Amino acid sequence: MKIRFMNLCFTVILGAIALPSWASEDAEISAQMSRSGFVLENGLAIPAFDPVLGRNLFASKGCVVCHTVNGIGGEDAVEFAAIYMEQPMNAFDFAANMWRGASAMIIMQEDELGRQIELSGAELAAIIAFVHDAEEQAKFSKDDIPDDIRELMHSDDEEEADHD
Repeated sequence: MKIRFMNLCFTVILGAIALPSWASEDAEISAQMSRSGFVLENGLAIPAFDPVLGRNLFASKGCVVCHTVNGIGGEDAVEFAAIYMEQPMNAFDFAANMWRGASAMIIMQEDELGRQIELSGAELAAIIAFVHDAEEQAKFSKDDIPDDIRELMHSDDEEEADHD
């Protein structure tokens, strides 16, 4: 059972191996681990991949200023529609791609938001879960965007209109 559990963990989180035939039997275990996170035998903690929290963070942290989800958001960066995400998606590869683009993202964040976005590992996991979850993305609306972020987005629209 311990080996089976570890194989499932690595399959779900890393996406490095094909799903074994018994994986569907353990879908609930996988869903539970995604919602609560867990600690591997070697002491590495895997945070929860909570798409509901991710939807909130995508808007409140300001990701939506540059990235579009569900037709809502900026167009300065890649669209984060779940339909374009790899299945299964390796969350660590997603984070590595962010790291590779960090210098450009920081410049954009400072320009658009006036500051660099700070994310904890748990917050990053939640955002990754959101950009991979089509059902949660379908719930995303302009009402999710806090007023201060919405004002930033509208000020950009006004600046563009002034330049036209």
